[in-house]
Amino acid sequence: MSERAALIDDFLSDTVWQNWSRTPLAGDASARRYYRLTSNGQSTILMDAPPQNGEETGPFVQIALVLRAAGFAAPDVLLHDAKNGLLLLSDLGTVDYAQRLRQAADDETTLYQAATTVLLKLEQLTPPPNLKHLTPAIGAQMVEIVGTHYTHTAIDALCTEVKQSLEEFAPEPTVLALRDYHAENLIWRADKTGIDQVGLLDFQDAFVAPPGYDLVSLLRDARRDVSPAIVEDMITYFGAHTKATTPLRTSLACLAVQRNLRILGVFARLVSTLNKPRYTAFMPRVWAHIMADLQDPELATLRQAVMDLVPEPTASRLAGLAT
Repeated sequence: MSERAALIDDFLSDTVWQNWSRTPLAGDASARRYYRLTSNGQSTILMDAPPQNGEETGPFVQIALVLRAAGFAAPDVLLHDAKNGLLLLSDLGTVDYAQRLRQAADDETTLYQAATTVLLKLEQLTPPPNLKHLTPAIGAQMVEIVGTHYTHTAIDALCTEVKQSLEEFAPEPTVLALRDYHAENLIWRADKTGIDQVGLLDFQDAFVAPPGYDLVSLLRDARRDVSPAIVEDMITYFGAHTKATTPLRTSLACLAVQRNLRILGVFARLVSTLNKPRYTAFMPRVWAHIMADLQDPELATLRQAVMDLVPEPTASRLAGLAT
């Protein structure tokens, strides 16, 4: 028995869940692992987040409590061992957005409008005071990973342009952003109503961002294509209700470029240093998102910096990352 398995056994010992069946679930890009525990039609979710791998459970618990207190469908924390990085959570459901849309593509409008409504409700929350803020300077720093792991060159000029673009078009971090708000982290709960229909996962990295950050996470999904009509409809819907005061479309495009440049670097790191080659499959889509948002004429200077310093993820370049 491994050390982590023994810790999990100790964590669950003398609880109602100690003898429940454990089924591994698909993981994410982190070192966290997940299991569904089941017994007699009941289920819970175990998060295994080893501290020695840099994982923390405290931020997840903090945000979960904030979300649940405000009526959002976040998991209830049933057991928590912060020292050993173990969490037992209520199970929000078995069908995420990506699965639902593979089964019922005609539900796309319903699902995306529900998810966008959740974001508009999140704007009404006062973010916890200790969270990182996505200021223009922080946003620029977050893009540095592109130079470290993707271009392997200095990209100071690009980071400067990212900062200047954010200062002009998305300067004020004011809303709670869950940060990885996309189809694989949203559970569709068809039997619920209102914001309770959308189960929220993977928000331990939440921060305070300009309005619309999570919307571009949702619509510029690295793992699946969202239909252009849905993108347009959700931006229009969000724009009619958001508290954002800057020109919305350029603000969203700017945030999307910042986010997806970082994702390009993150995926390159996963491929080149953590031996996760499957992430190369997503990188052309990420690049396409960057190129689409840089069509905004207000971002012409940023577009030139990207074109000058960040090469397209061609097949040969992606193959080089994995070697």
